[in-house]
Amino acid sequence: MSNMPFKVVIPARFASSRLPGKPLLDLGGKPMIVRVAEQARKSGAEEVWIATDHAAIRAAAEAHGFRVALTRNDHASGTTRLAEVVAQQGWSPDVAVVNVQGDEPLIAPELIARTAAALQESGADMATPAHPLEDAADFFNPNVVKVVCRADGDALYFSRAPVPYARDAFTRDKTILPQGLPAYRHIGLYAYRAGFLGIYARLSESPLEAVESLEQLRALWHGYRIRVVKAEEAGEPGVDTPEDVERVRRIFAEKAARAA
Repeated sequence: MSNMPFKVVIPARFASSRLPGKPLLDLGGKPMIVRVAEQARKSGAEEVWIATDHAAIRAAAEAHGFRVALTRNDHASGTTRLAEVVAQQGWSPDVAVVNVQGDEPLIAPELIARTAAALQESGADMATPAHPLEDAADFFNPNVVKVVCRADGDALYFSRAPVPYARDAFTRDKTILPQGLPAYRHIGLYAYRAGFLGIYARLSESPLEAVESLEQLRALWHGYRIRVVKAEEAGEPGVDTPEDVERVRRIFAEKAARAA
């Protein structure tokens, strides 16, 4: 766990094309947004906030003792929603703020803490984790975002394309990854300096961001630093589909059975 103070903000939008009302889905007797916040609280964060524009989400969060920031309903991303929270609360520019996605009820608290610590120790503007890719199918899957790093550990580029591309090895065989290929899958967790969130909200969209549909490329395009935290594994996936909901419900049911 990080021994430096940091805050967690969980953006929670009610609307979802595949799972309307997703933050309020019941997972073992508690709304998903509450399960996420409970994991965030275990990270050692000094404060955990839920940022939403929806009254029912606010009520569920407050009923379980979590702070809520009411935000506008026109945010295009969780990052700009965080920037509004920072402005509302008047946090110091140097405060570390971790954006935990509201559909990650099984996120590892240690990963949140490590990402916050990497931000603070590196002096970067942002930090985000990644883990080694071992499966060629994942490497070539455009839904799996890859990150290439610099020698100092900062991100060089994020892409949906298979990067770095092992030209000679893949000419022979694309079904396996060559040994030693520095292929990393990006994990969608971000830590920011509070001051940078205000800057980010004013940055123009980059052409690369628009093409790849990856908002973190806006920061790189404009010359800001993103430190990459190397994790050993991806951890539990988030909740995006009805099948994911049932999978996570089974996990919480098994936990409850073991605790009984």
